Amino acid sequence: MLKIAICDDEKSQINLLKNILSIHLDLKGLDYKIYEFDCGESLINSITKENYDIIFSDIEMKDLNGIDTAKNIRLHNKKSIIIFVTSYPDFVFQGYEVKAFNYILKPYKPEKIGQVLNSALEELDEIQDKFYIVESKSKTEKINLSNTYYFTSDKRKVNAVTFTETIDFYDKLDNLEKNLPSFFVRIHQRYLININHVSSVESSSLVINKETLPISRGRYNSFMIEFAKTMLR
Repeated sequence: MLKIAICDDEKSQINLLKNILSIHLDLKGLDYKIYEFDCGESLINSITKENYDIIFSDIEMKDLNGIDTAKNIRLHNKKSIIIFVTSYPDFVFQGYEVKAFNYILKPYKPEKIGQVLNSALEELDEIQDKFYIVESKSKTEKINLSNTYYFTSDKRKVNAVTFTETIDFYDKLDNLEKNLPSFFVRIHQRYLININHVSSVESSSLVINKETLPISRGRYNSFMIEFAKTMLR
């Protein structure tokens, strides 16, 4: 089931957006549920109980505004697609620091909402958990790629460094590079990284999971292009 949250301190705006979204989702024949919140605090409190696929949040709200609400959400949830709604275009640029996916200006235009919703649904399909099957130590293991920081090669062996463990198996990074999703980017002869987990970049290295990994000179420009794309998502 698709879970969508709407956060706005104006009930009329929630109802309007909810009605427009419902029409588009019904036409697509999707199974969905829309949750309503009248303040950022209540949305944040619910994050520990529910994982929302898409969050529509007003930016200008009493007490906790939409940007600060999104910052709190990102502490617990990296995957939800956040879409800001606002009456003031100037606020939109603040969304980059919380990796906002898009924005919608008030007053609402159904066609614009439909376009943004379609893009969000396509993105959801891209970021759904994907797995890579490997033979490791006489057993078959399934690696969750979304929860993998990077792959590194050591002679004929590859190490997958994940959120919880390091998995060793026999393969080649060249082979992995061809078969993994596009969010895995080659930065060095020995490293293939999940670009979604990069926290900072220097002139010849990057930081991922508090580790510093080298970026080869020949791969730096192509990596920076892909990294810039993630900043605009």
